Amino acid sequence: AGVVTSDEIEDKAHSRGFNFYTSHVADPMPAAVGLAVIDVIDKENLRQRALEQGDYLRRQLEILAQRHEAIDDIRGDGLLVGVELVKDRDSREPHHELGALTTSRCFELGLSMNIRRRPERGSVWRIAPPITVTRNEIDRAIAILDQALSESVDHLARGD
Repeated sequence: AGVVTSDEIEDKAHSRGFNFYTSHVADPMPAAVGLAVIDVIDKENLRQRALEQGDYLRRQLEILAQRHEAIDDIRGDGLLVGVELVKDRDSREPHHELGALTTSRCFELGLSMNIRRRPERGSVWRIAPPITVTRNEIDRAIAILDQALSESVDHLARGD
């Protein structure tokens, strides 16, 4: 983390008694940790794992989309995937209410995820599991998504 400021603001802060300290400037330890992380990424082939698990996740989401008309676009790369929810695939109108209900229900069922609900970006689930995710965990997440989406669609259809 860092802060960028002007000389004027720095002078004013200093004149008011603000003390600034750095604790790790030129510290070799954070650099060594960073290099160790890069070594693990390379040795354990984590980039390839992310691509393979991401491909599996996308395939499972595409199967889920065949069962749910509300799922429109599935996009992303590796383990960072967006799933767009719409009122219908013809109009592609974002379905914010369905997204909010489904996201909440997913959380109740044990799946933590978020949804983007900005008007210019539509209603898009942002799915970003950790690089250590297993196929069993992906399958469980898809089952929860399926259940939560079905229940939310039914809830909206009943007008509860």
